[in-house]
Amino acid sequence: MTPYFSPELFQFLIELRFNNHRTWFQSNKKRYEQHVRAPFLRFIEDFAPRLHRISPDYLAGPRSLFRINRDTRFSVNKAPYKTHAAAQFRHRLGQDVHLPGFYIHLEPDNCFLGAGIWMPEPENLRRIRAAIARQDARWLRLRKKLELDGEGKLVRPPKGYGADHPLVEDLKQRSFTVSYSLDENEVLSDRFPETVEKAFRKLLPLNRFLSEVLLLGAGE
Repeated sequence: MTPYFSPELFQFLIELRFNNHRTWFQSNKKRYEQHVRAPFLRFIEDFAPRLHRISPDYLAGPRSLFRINRDTRFSVNKAPYKTHAAAQFRHRLGQDVHLPGFYIHLEPDNCFLGAGIWMPEPENLRRIRAAIARQDARWLRLRKKLELDGEGKLVRPPKGYGADHPLVEDLKQRSFTVSYSLDENEVLSDRFPETVEKAFRKLLPLNRFLSEVLLLGAGE
C-alpha cells in the first residue's frame, strides 16, 4: 500500500505556524490541498469500511474532516488558521445528542488518536457522573484498562459528592477522553490504517459506555 500522508504534510503545518495569515495561506493553498486535505479525505473514505466493522454507530465521510479555518469570533487568538489537521468520527445519533466520537489529530510533534467526549454539557455531565458514582460495573472494567486524559479536571469533588467517594478522582473529571500519542513515522507509514483501527477497537468500550449512559439515561 502507498502511505496516505507524506512528510510534506508536517512541513506545511510547521511553516503555517510562522506564517499564520491569509496572504501566505492563499499563496500556499495548493500545497494544503495536495498534502493535507486531499490525502486526509482519501484516508477517511478508505477507512470508512474499517470503522463500520469496529462499530456501525460511527460515521466517516467528508464532513469528518475539520476545516483548517479557526473561529476567531470569541477568541483572544486571532490567528486565522489551525496549525494541525484533524478529523472526528461522530456517532450517527450525535446530531440530536452530544455523543462521544473517535478523533485523529495530526500536528508536528503532537500526533494522537483519541475517543470519548470532551467537556460535555451540564446535563450530560450530570448523567455520566451519576453512572460513575453508583460504581457502574462497565466503568470499573474500563478504568482498569484506560487512563483518562484529565483535561480540565476539578481540584475539589463536584457538588453533591464527598471527598471520601471511592471514585472521587473520576468524578472530578470534566472531560472523559483517552488519547494515544503517535510518532510521525506511524502517520507516514502505509500501516497507518491498521494503527488507527487497533487503537479505536481498544477505545470502543469507552464510547459505548458513554453513549449508552447519554442515550438510555443509564446514569439516572
